[in-house]
Amino acid sequence: MGELLLGYAPLHALVPIANIKAGKLPANAPLNSLLIRTISSVERQRLKRGKTVRTNDRVSITVRADSYDAQIRILDLVVDACADRQGNFAGALRASVLTAGRGPDLSGPGDSFEQAQDFKVSFDKPVSRGE
Repeated sequence: MGELLLGYAPLHALVPIANIKAGKLPANAPLNSLLIRTISSVERQRLKRGKTVRTNDRVSITVRADSYDAQIRILDLVVDACADRQGNFAGALRASVLTAGRGPDLSGPGDSFEQAQDFKVSFDKPVSRGE
């Protein structure tokens, strides 16, 4: 998801590349910022593990914005950048990205505006056996 967001130039007019983070945003993160988090990850279970394993992730992209208008515009650009994409991204093979719902409007730190857009990301993950 990071690769898709970092590669989508129209988004960068509202969210500088340096403000797109994974894992955690500090309370004093500059506005406007995006946070990418994995909500869940489920691997397809097979009797014999191959070179790849089909994986389904639920990924949440949270915006922290300086206004409600910016919050909505940024999330719409996030959807434009990521929804209905297919291909190989950041080491994930045969990836498919679908929208999976938008969360509630929240009050963020420092009187900021927050909301999350979720995605369902299915992909073949190469298996590392340490061999």
